[in-house]
Amino acid sequence: MNRPIRVLVAKPGLDGHDRGALIIAQSLRDEGMEVIYTGLRQSPAQIVATAVQEDVDVIGLSCLSGAHNELFPEVIHLLQKEGADDIVVVGGGVIPQTDIPGLLEKGIAKIFTPGTSTKETADFIREAVRKREETL
Repeated sequence: MNRPIRVLVAKPGLDGHDRGALIIAQSLRDEGMEVIYTGLRQSPAQIVATAVQEDVDVIGLSCLSGAHNELFPEVIHLLQKEGADDIVVVGGGVIPQTDIPGLLEKGIAKIFTPGTSTKETADFIREAVRKREETL
């Protein structure tokens, strides 16, 4: 890839806390990625529209409200509908371990829980985008 990885960091739903998302956004910038932050209270449709418009490689969803089982798969569904399902989608936040397998089955590439290092997140994103580029 001859350009920086483009990442959209988004807060779907009514969750009003974005400290973690802001930390991730800054950390990914520090890792050399271009980051677009959508702000709070975005609908899945708004997130997908922005991702397509901004031609991002990755969407990072952050959810603390407990609505991840509905919101994250809806983003995947809308990406498929838009023909943009080559965008890698990762998630993070306060997500119970028991919910993670179901989210992965629905197309989320990785779930990052509290305590995950920002370096681990950046490394995963680089590898996921590299693998995606090989298949395109």
